[in-house]
Amino acid sequence: MTTTAPAGVLAALLPPYVHCAEAFGDLDAGRLHPSEAAYIRDRSPRRRRQFATARTLARQALAELGHPPLPLFPLLPGPGGAPQWPSGTAGSITHTHGYTACAVTGTGRHVSIGIDAEPVRPLPRGVLELVGSEEERRRLAALPVDGTPWDTVLFSAKEAVYKAVHPLTRTWTPLAAISVAVHPDGTFSARHPHRGGAGTGHWGVHRDVLVTTLALPPES
Repeated sequence: MTTTAPAGVLAALLPPYVHCAEAFGDLDAGRLHPSEAAYIRDRSPRRRRQFATARTLARQALAELGHPPLPLFPLLPGPGGAPQWPSGTAGSITHTHGYTACAVTGTGRHVSIGIDAEPVRPLPRGVLELVGSEEERRRLAALPVDGTPWDTVLFSAKEAVYKAVHPLTRTWTPLAAISVAVHPDGTFSARHPHRGGAGTGHWGVHRDVLVTTLALPPES
């Protein structure tokens, strides 16, 4: 069953002037730009459904931001895999099992956004040691034992930070080089080696999906 997520699931984790669209399951494919259709033509049926759902949601969010639905603007992946957004906008797309989401805003408010979604379960064995420093793992061990998969929150937060900073630097950065401190109040603080203090992000859980977000304001 495909459903559009109730308003506020992702939006609650982002500033009010960021426009969001989400879906649980795959949406009926909307129109794709010819270049998008050519890009995804030879991929697996599952990947084509994900791609089409993400572009449908992105166009919904862009329309709320004031971009006309026609003519279609091609949302093709750039060098790092993230979509290339229309001039004057910043955005991010994420998908995990049964969930796809998009967030967009004008660059006058935020120069970049990163969102990530993961299943609510612990990371596979060995992953935390690859992406988390000894200090980060120590901080996770001190967090409340309440069923929250803190290692996955850390991983997802690092993904959101990477997705927010990469469009600005065009530099690949291993997740282990991004420093994150997860807080039980639904926030996390982050530092990126190519942006210094990346700022404060947010995380939350809904319907077995963990979502993390980071919106970067213009640097002074």
